Amino acid sequence: MRRLLHLTGQHRTPSVDRMFGLLLAFNAGAVNAGGLLVVHMYTSHMSGFASQLADGLVLGSMPLLLGALGALLAFVVGAATTAVIVHWARRHRLRSAFAMPLMLEAALLLVFGLLGAITLTWPTLFAVPLTVLLLSYIMGLQNGLSSSMSNGKMRTTHMTGHITDLGLELGRLAFRNPRETPAALRVQANRSALRLYASLLLMFIAGGLVGAAGFKYVGFVWVVPLASLLLALSLPPFRRDLRRSVYLQTLLGSMARRFGRSPHAPVPPP
Repeated sequence: MRRLLHLTGQHRTPSVDRMFGLLLAFNAGAVNAGGLLVVHMYTSHMSGFASQLADGLVLGSMPLLLGALGALLAFVVGAATTAVIVHWARRHRLRSAFAMPLMLEAALLLVFGLLGAITLTWPTLFAVPLTVLLLSYIMGLQNGLSSSMSNGKMRTTHMTGHITDLGLELGRLAFRNPRETPAALRVQANRSALRLYASLLLMFIAGGLVGAAGFKYVGFVWVVPLASLLLALSLPPFRRDLRRSVYLQTLLGSMARRFGRSPHAPVPPP
């Protein structure tokens, strides 16, 4: 259990990174499968929306075009948000650079779990309900997080690349080298990578099962426990930063005073 408390901290080992990636893959699978039952489209990978954008242009269908454009933009903005948070945290020497995007994702999942039914009725400029844009933004945020955390080696909201890599490693594993092949030229599978790709795929599928069943039998509120888990994992490094960083204390104190002030309250003199 102590290892879980370090998933989003500054000092992590490869095994901790893998554990974090598996958890995020499970979360993405759950959101993706559950989202299909709610909005009738997958929101964790953008290949379908890119194709939908092309279809909308060819068919002259403005709803298709706007819906795809909205989801793509939301996903991109989500990934960009992660980049801004991570680099801002590193600039100020904070150890919770990866915890902060996860905290934001957890908070948005809580909003989705508690208000998702309401946002389904909120129209947007992109011909899709706000729920679609929210889920796409959350998945962009998460994919940016897993990519930043692994230096681009691990993405958790879609499995196409990992399934391709899994197939390549299986091909190398099945390949039979002639006996006279020098050791430097022998084709060998990376068994560690093979286990990682297979594990990510299995966790994504397991998350999909949980997400589909949760939406079917429980409803939107099923994401609240998962969001609470993500929040619990991201809070320890943030609390440590809050204790040690004067800059963060000053920033949060300033924000609290700004948002806590009543609009009719007198402004103190300089």
